Amino acid sequence: MLKIVPSRPEDAGMARARLSPLDLNKYSLIDGGLIELEGERRSAFRLVYDSSVDEGCVGLDPLGMKNVGREAGGEVRFYKVGTSYAERAAFYPLASAPFEDLDRGFIRARLKDYPVNTGDEVCLTSPYGREVRLRVGETFPGGTVTITASTEISIEKPQLDELTKKKITYADIGGLDAQLRRIREMIELPLKFPEAFVRLGVEPPKGVLLYGPPGTGKTVIAKAVASESDAWFTSISGPEIIGKYYGESEERLRAVFEEAQQNAPAIIFIDEVDAIAPKREEMGGEKQVERRVVAQLLTLMDGLSARGQVVVIAATNIPNTLDPALRRPGRFDREIAIPIPDRAGRLEILKIHTRGMPLAADVDLERLADVTHGFVGADLQALAKESAMMALRRLMPSLDAVEASGGRFENMEITMADFRAALREIEASAIREVFVEIPNTTWDDVGGLSEIKEQLIEAVQWPLKKSALFRRWGVTPPRGIMIHGVSGTGKTLLVKALAHESGVNFISVKGPSLMSRYVGESERALREVFRTARQAAPSILYFDEIDSLVPVRGSDGSAQAQITDRVISQFLSEMSGIEDMGGVVVVATTNRIDRIDPAMFSAGRFELVLELPLPDRAAREEILRICLKKLPLDGVRLDELAARTDGMNGAEIAEVCRAAAMEALREQIRARSDEDPRLRMVHFETALEAKSRRDRSLESGKR
Repeated sequence: MLKIVPSRPEDAGMARARLSPLDLNKYSLIDGGLIELEGERRSAFRLVYDSSVDEGCVGLDPLGMKNVGREAGGEVRFYKVGTSYAERAAFYPLASAPFEDLDRGFIRARLKDYPVNTGDEVCLTSPYGREVRLRVGETFPGGTVTITASTEISIEKPQLDELTKKKITYADIGGLDAQLRRIREMIELPLKFPEAFVRLGVEPPKGVLLYGPPGTGKTVIAKAVASESDAWFTSISGPEIIGKYYGESEERLRAVFEEAQQNAPAIIFIDEVDAIAPKREEMGGEKQVERRVVAQLLTLMDGLSARGQVVVIAATNIPNTLDPALRRPGRFDREIAIPIPDRAGRLEILKIHTRGMPLAADVDLERLADVTHGFVGADLQALAKESAMMALRRLMPSLDAVEASGGRFENMEITMADFRAALREIEASAIREVFVEIPNTTWDDVGGLSEIKEQLIEAVQWPLKKSALFRRWGVTPPRGIMIHGVSGTGKTLLVKALAHESGVNFISVKGPSLMSRYVGESERALREVFRTARQAAPSILYFDEIDSLVPVRGSDGSAQAQITDRVISQFLSEMSGIEDMGGVVVVATTNRIDRIDPAMFSAGRFELVLELPLPDRAAREEILRICLKKLPLDGVRLDELAARTDGMNGAEIAEVCRAAAMEALREQIRARSDEDPRLRMVHFETALEAKSRRDRSLESGKR
């Protein structure tokens, strides 16, 4: 007897049974051999050597568990079988699939070397990207057989009772193992083993509230629970409950719970529960229907009459708008956060959504998981679909090409270039409202400032790429970085390069845009910015011109000063309060550091302060080289120009280069010459003279 454990995501639909090397040796089995497993029925599997599986266990995918009629934790008996090849095999569809999906040659090719037994269910993806589920009918010879390239495949007429919709299973959910485990013990244990709670003398849990950002998988989890459990299932949406007559809404809600009690054990799923159960104290006098619906829901979930074996699952992405009375034990016993997936979760989700896709050899899912910070499950599913569309556009740019191809798509493949192109189309849901397109600015585009660049790399890139070493040494990277200096020294350019080189989510906030004349609105906007950055971590939160947001606190007592003081207090509490920053680095720039409140520079806030000086001669020469690297030069001496631009900042040097290029362009247009343009020292002489006149004019204007 072997105990069933969940297999790896890539085994889905592959009829694989993973055994430990100890069991392979113990029972004289070979890697790649065939066995039969028997639970409620027998099914055939191909053995896979896996050292991560414990002795006495067998790893099966959800389809394999369904074929043997056992779930994870159940036991099966195994039998060794010999290799027998199928001469004929009949299949019939379990779902209404289009005729073009049921190509016999394609089924034979996809099921080559696949072990089958009469009554087994197989699942494969058609060339059109659709999932096709088939039941194995009669085979010759009978028993366990292997499909070969010469097996005669026949498609039988589907049985009407087998035409069911695709079911969502736990294997279709990635990156949420801990949450699924908690949900299953909350829902499946009370429904399957109520006697255990009677023995313990406690009431079983009756409600679960799932909350998290949109697209993280709340509704999919509820569908999977309904599919995997044998309980009766119904769902409620807000609009269908509300009626126009007095008492009709409450009657509809009572009818749903009464029907569930009659069909117990049952599960009621309330999607977007915030629509029918908002806070009553925030409702106006015109919302009497909503008040009564909330009161009725509270009574049904924990009133005088027992609910019985009815479990309520609710989902929302704004839990703080729910009525507080709904969020107490007895109604929703457990609140489970469904977070934005981390790197490992994103990789698992990508494997699930690409397991039926024809991926090219250069596709690196681990690299895609690295660069999709802030992507939720729905975003990753959209990324997989968009990459398939990119491959389709690449191979067939027009409908005429599709017709010319005769609809043959067997050789289509999705490449890494298709995924990269799709990444430019898909934005992370978590930061869609504040997402900033990261420019292609690199460290090579920043002239001079080598020490400043090194400090930024150590403060931002090292903690992201070498986090294990930081934890090992107990070193905490700085939470905030303040970059200051006179205008034109390259503060914004440095931040652009940092955002590009670090490869994390970049959220840019302009200080004045957060200020509002209404009480509390500025603080709320600041809280939302930090909450979004935490959700999309690791991320860089960039405040430009921060001196306008957190100036030195005064005591003049004006209304504007009071608003500013509250915003500063909110900023301080966000950066060094009880709530952890969790992978968020705050970067701020200013050219008036003397105007910023001193409390911002205490430990745990802006711990790293970097001043950008005016460039020295070597730095000016490097800036000139960067600005002129794409222009054709003729006798231009960069060392001489570096000496003549003494006292200028980087922006002024770039301005001189643009003016010199414009002078050369003007000269070529006036001469009506077709020769290749050349930038010479005389053009720089003109540009420097023009800048000198402009500076003298500005100086005299100030006087």
